[in-house]
Amino acid sequence: MFSSAKKILCLCIFFFFVSQPFADENVDVHDNSWISIFLQPGISFLSFDQREYFQDAIDTIYHEFLLQSLDKTDSQNVAKQDFQKVNFCFPLYAGLQFQPRQDHFLSVGAGFIYDNESVVLTDQNNRSHNYSYTIQGIPLFLEYRFAIPVNLMTMNNESLFSFALRWYWALPHTEIYTSWGKLAAETPYYGAGFGFSVGYLLFNWKNMYVYGDIGYSSISVKSKKTYADIVPEGPKEKAKWNTGGIQFQIRVSFGAWNKPVVEQDTSARDSVVIKKDNIEKDSTEKDSIAVQNNPMTDAPAKEQPATAAPKAEEPMLPTEQAVQNVEAKPSTPARPSAEERPNVEKRPAAEERPSATPRPE
Repeated sequence: MFSSAKKILCLCIFFFFVSQPFADENVDVHDNSWISIFLQPGISFLSFDQREYFQDAIDTIYHEFLLQSLDKTDSQNVAKQDFQKVNFCFPLYAGLQFQPRQDHFLSVGAGFIYDNESVVLTDQNNRSHNYSYTIQGIPLFLEYRFAIPVNLMTMNNESLFSFALRWYWALPHTEIYTSWGKLAAETPYYGAGFGFSVGYLLFNWKNMYVYGDIGYSSISVKSKKTYADIVPEGPKEKAKWNTGGIQFQIRVSFGAWNKPVVEQDTSARDSVVIKKDNIEKDSTEKDSIAVQNNPMTDAPAKEQPATAAPKAEEPMLPTEQAVQNVEAKPSTPARPSAEERPNVEKRPAAEERPSATPRPE
């Protein structure tokens, strides 16, 4: 009961941290590391359907204890626990991540899966007996992850959504060992299964990036032995099981080789933006003035403030009007006479002019 409550509490804490708004408000966020080292803890619900074999074995032992009871007191001493119906564990992965192109990642890593399930039985003599089975997996994986294009997202202020595909291999020491025996898995070179997940960049600080993803994996392995070798009255065909399942993961990556950061001149960019805004504002004002002055446009003129009507002028007398016109005419200097003009010869009088010769008829 305590172990179940502890697992549920850990799951609630995980969802609490994942639901926090760790991502920055910047829309354009990218991972700027060429090569990074990552550590990836997670929570996994294993697709282990063979747990019923171990529960059947516990039920069989419990009934044997009851049959061995001699009286009612002995039968009251017999008690048992049941195995969990869900195989819940905390896998841990680590590896290297490469970014050959922007928002396209290749990763290689290995992990460790460990799930121990144990129960306690009490016999008729009030003695405790512990029975357990442990699923252990050491998977090696190759992953390709790419960012989902922003134009396909319907959310605002999106950070870096990504989709990942994985291929798994089972390494040695992938096995099941129980209170009755041990079962080692085969490790074929062509692989043991696949996986996929959808991730989101939760937080980034300098060269550290924190991703959260949810996905599914299927890591199917088999053994040359049978379940009858590790559990009483188990099936006698060759054993096979799956160490994958639904998983929630947090990947913390540290950039070992990063892209150079180009610092932009914000002052020059701001001045260009201000200049562009001023040009657009001037062109808008000119267009509005042209529309108002164009009599062919149908745009209504702006309402002008009402002005007082001019007062009617009183009729003026003819003498006053003549005097006003004379005063209004600019005064011109009098033209000097011919005698006063310099370098001008005097015109001879009529008596001094030579007589004109008569015309021939």
